[in-house]
Amino acid sequence: MNLRELLTNIKDIELEEAKDLTKYSTMRLKAQGDLITVRSIEALKETLPTLTSKGISYRVLGLGANQLLPELSVIPFIKLALPFKSSYLDEVREIYELPASVTLSKLSSHAIKNGLSGWESFTGIPATLGGAVFMNAGTNLGEIGTLIREVRIINKLGELRVEVINETSFSYRKNHFLKEGDVVVSVSMGHLGVDPAITDKIKNYLDLRNRTQPLKEWTCGCIFENSKLERTCLAGKFIDILGLKGLSHNGLRISPKHANFMENVDNAGREDVVALIKIIKDELRLQYGVEFETEVKL
Repeated sequence: MNLRELLTNIKDIELEEAKDLTKYSTMRLKAQGDLITVRSIEALKETLPTLTSKGISYRVLGLGANQLLPELSVIPFIKLALPFKSSYLDEVREIYELPASVTLSKLSSHAIKNGLSGWESFTGIPATLGGAVFMNAGTNLGEIGTLIREVRIINKLGELRVEVINETSFSYRKNHFLKEGDVVVSVSMGHLGVDPAITDKIKNYLDLRNRTQPLKEWTCGCIFENSKLERTCLAGKFIDILGLKGLSHNGLRISPKHANFMENVDNAGREDVVALIKIIKDELRLQYGVEFETEVKL
């Protein structure tokens, strides 16, 4: 039984086979695969165990900001398109109940308008809320994990689980509660109060990021995590010191603006990114004896 036959009786989903996924990642890597768009939680509860029963693995695709999509995927991608009315953000709330598919940019606009303290932590990050929770997304202004109260999850058997967040739930760019096959469907998120100064803080930080990072280029965000060692230099600074800014390889280049970013300038694919990452890691190890973990998911 093929994928279409397997999923044919499930409502609120759309299957697109062998779909061009190039535009489904912020790096615009050459990519193709089967895409299952899911428009309701009930549909997800049916879809995941149906795939699991046939031994079919799957990956969740948000905005593709922190993923390297393969040129030809052998497993399907699941994209959530859960209902959300923008009018929900017409007022300030103590706790926000939000679908995983809502974008951080939409939430940032609400924070700018209302001065929500704490929400500056995800300023300028191109991600869905579910993706941000998965990797505990953050900036120099903080991490989103500090704002999360509960996470609702559907596991691979179609069962709903509510994860109550505590001080051990997140660490730097990681969560410690999602298991293989789990899909985040909604999130309860708070804030740290209303502060009119937050509006300018977010605007100023966005301006800083635009001046210092290649936000208008095709990138996947930072390639490497900052070292956990006690060093004064961060990943981008180490790469800059090596003189690797602007280095090109098969349609990719290390950003001349910020060395911890790679820019897709000429139809690059996943393997090109992996190859350039290896070049950088080899040079860092050879010249300085340091290792940086990748922040992007390989």
